[in-house]
Amino acid sequence: MSSRPANERMATIPRAWPFKNVFYGWAIVATGFVASFGMVPMFGPVLGVFMTSIEDELGWSRTTIAFAFTLGSMTSSVSTFIFGRVLDRYGSRAIVTIAGGIILLSMVGISFMQAPWQFWILFGLGRGSALGGIQIGVSIAIANWFIKRRPRALAFHHTGLRAGQALVPLLILVIIGAFGWREAWRFLALFTALTIVIPGFIYLRRRPEDLGLYPDGEKPLDEGAEPPSRYRRDVRDISWTLKEARRTRAFWMIVLFVSVDRFALGAINLHMVANFEDKGLSFAQAVSILSLFAATSALTGPGWGFVLEKLHIRYSAMIISGLLLVAVSLLIVADTYPLAIAFGLMFGFAVGGSSLVQNLLWADYFGRAHLGEIRGFTAPFRLLSPIGPTLTGFIFVRTGDYTLAFTIFGGIFFVMLIAMWFAAPPRRKRVAPEAEAPAAVDEAAGPPG
Repeated sequence: MSSRPANERMATIPRAWPFKNVFYGWAIVATGFVASFGMVPMFGPVLGVFMTSIEDELGWSRTTIAFAFTLGSMTSSVSTFIFGRVLDRYGSRAIVTIAGGIILLSMVGISFMQAPWQFWILFGLGRGSALGGIQIGVSIAIANWFIKRRPRALAFHHTGLRAGQALVPLLILVIIGAFGWREAWRFLALFTALTIVIPGFIYLRRRPEDLGLYPDGEKPLDEGAEPPSRYRRDVRDISWTLKEARRTRAFWMIVLFVSVDRFALGAINLHMVANFEDKGLSFAQAVSILSLFAATSALTGPGWGFVLEKLHIRYSAMIISGLLLVAVSLLIVADTYPLAIAFGLMFGFAVGGSSLVQNLLWADYFGRAHLGEIRGFTAPFRLLSPIGPTLTGFIFVRTGDYTLAFTIFGGIFFVMLIAMWFAAPPRRKRVAPEAEAPAAVDEAAGPPG
């Protein structure tokens, strides 16, 4: 399985990993699971639980609160752009550990904030570190450690995020009721140290080749001459440079897909609880819908992982876009608890696959060798996506409800479906790693639309 002697290989694996006969890539997945759980406070569902408490005590509008979320998402795009090549060359260990430390300090600061600008800076730094440091760093690490089983590995990693979104809001609900929202942020700071900083420093490693291992723990098969399937996932370990990828239509269709996706999903996550409270549900009922959505996403994520190992990522993305369109249609009309439950189930099912597709698209289309650089290059195109939560708050203030904003999101999900229809995967011959000349790109070789 390895080009190194067994004793030399084992010496490079952290001693804290107890399962010496298990492929070390699963240690990366386990670390990603725990870190994803720990960064949940920097995501919309948890901030949404704090929204009305902050609004009541400090008198801030929802647009003011949502701007911190937007600023954090913009910060993440900048950090991803800066650290893309660093992740390819040095791996995720240092970046994830430092990002966890920044989140910890940010949450301590939030617990003492008095002015909007303090919240904007602190939450902006924390969310930017979560998305641009931890989420991207761990996702790239997993994509480097797995090829054939990449969907399964990413599914288990993302289950941590969704499980956190299901459980942490309920825990925060109890802490806020007993001690207040400021004490809840201090508790979350300690939670971050235990779930991100320590595991990330101990376990994260760049690539299996650095430890004398192969992706998936298996020696790769001969590529052969068999063309890829139209509908079946059949990913080869062939990497494209950024220059080569930019010459394909699929690259720009994926840029469109991932840019508008976060515009809508981030806003729905953030405003979900407040929306249902406005429609007459109690605070506990609204939070329960959020937890239902997250739990459904967590429970269906592994199933999506196995599906995505079989079904071509392009068609998976189209199916999930359609499911999101159905979910937001339910959200618009959900003014009773049963309808809200129906939305939570549908939205959770769709998002359970959406997060996987987001991270699989780049790796499955263009390989792993330049994945950080490619994702870093595309990060600035997502700078408009974070406006979604703030724009939603603005529309709410002007119209008195969320109907117009959610209708716009339905149109966005339709655009995503059309973008993937035109994203037929390009194909090229395998090129030796040392080759400098870009390979010829065959746009017509991809599966027909």
